[in-house]
Amino acid sequence: MARVSQEHLDARRRQILDGAALCFARNGFHATSMQDVLKEVDLSAGAVYRYFSGKDELIEAIVAEVLGAVRDVYERAAREDPPAMPDELIARTLAHMARERPALTDDGQWLFPRLMIQAWTETLRNETLSALLDEGFAKVLAAWAKVVVRYQEAGMMRDDVDPDAVARTLMATVQGFGAQYALFGSFSPEALQAGVRGLLSMREAPDATGNQSVKNA
Repeated sequence: MARVSQEHLDARRRQILDGAALCFARNGFHATSMQDVLKEVDLSAGAVYRYFSGKDELIEAIVAEVLGAVRDVYERAAREDPPAMPDELIARTLAHMARERPALTDDGQWLFPRLMIQAWTETLRNETLSALLDEGFAKVLAAWAKVVVRYQEAGMMRDDVDPDAVARTLMATVQGFGAQYALFGSFSPEALQAGVRGLLSMREAPDATGNQSVKNA
């Protein structure tokens, strides 16, 4: 029997993950059966079960992959000198996810935000997925915090700012975008980047004499 190449194995695994992600985004985890996944990827049960034991393992693999991809964006940014501004990093994150998960649902919506909402909901019943999400989220936050420390080292942010607090706020911004997009479908990545850039442009309000406040300088 001919030996199957690693490229073939990787491509088949990618095919299964992408097909499963589309099914989950379309109908949700609970309404999607393994038969739905098999039909979507046009493979036999034996071919799919060679890679994944079932639906829960597919879900966990998708979540782990997404969290790893996001963490890598910030790990690379922390090595830049100077690191990109937050609005640029958020834009990079969304662009990276669009490249990694370019498929659209049947109604033309971007796949990733719907998957994100589904994963959050699934953690309420799936302890393994909940632990995986907690661990992955902690790693993403740590990577973001490294970027904030680099801002401080480069003189771009005050030294008394808590890096973890900033990291959580920036992550909440990305998560909030995903929730708005999944629910309403009308919030663009460009609008999010412009909004963050606008917030970064704020200054203290002038005092009664017309001079800019310096209380936080």
